[in-house]
Amino acid sequence: MIYLALGTNLGERAWNLEQAKALLAEELRTDMLCSEILETDAIGFSGPAFLNQVVGFESEMKPEALLDVCQKVEREMGRPAHEAEYDPQGHRIYHDRIIDIDILTYNDLKIKTDRLVLPHPQVWERPYVKQLLNDITI
Repeated sequence: MIYLALGTNLGERAWNLEQAKALLAEELRTDMLCSEILETDAIGFSGPAFLNQVVGFESEMKPEALLDVCQKVEREMGRPAHEAEYDPQGHRIYHDRIIDIDILTYNDLKIKTDRLVLPHPQVWERPYVKQLLNDITI
C-alpha cells in the first residue's frame, strides 16, 4: 500500500483537499482510501492552520513517477515548483501552501536519492501523521 499525506493552509482548505484527491485519482487511475481530516497548527513557521489528510492506494507506478505526479498536481493547483530550503544552520524553512503532497510510504521500499527519501523522513516525527495513518489502516 502507498500512503500520501495531503496538507493545505491557504484558500478554501477543504476544497483544496478534495481537488487534490480528484486530480490524483485521475492521474493514478485508482480508488483511494481516505483518512479523517485533521486541523493542525503550522509547524516550523507562523501561518494559518493546516488541514491534513492521508490517502492510501495500490499502484504499479515507480516511486519517482509517483513523485512526478504529486508535483504535477501541486503545480496544477497553483503551488509553484519548489525545492527544500534551509537556513544557514541547516534547519528546514517552511512556507504557506495551497497544497502539499508527500509520499509517506511506498509498500516496504526504502529509497534515498537526491529527489526522494522513503519512507518520508518526517513520517514518524509528526503525531498527526501517525494518527491519520492509523485511521486509514484500521
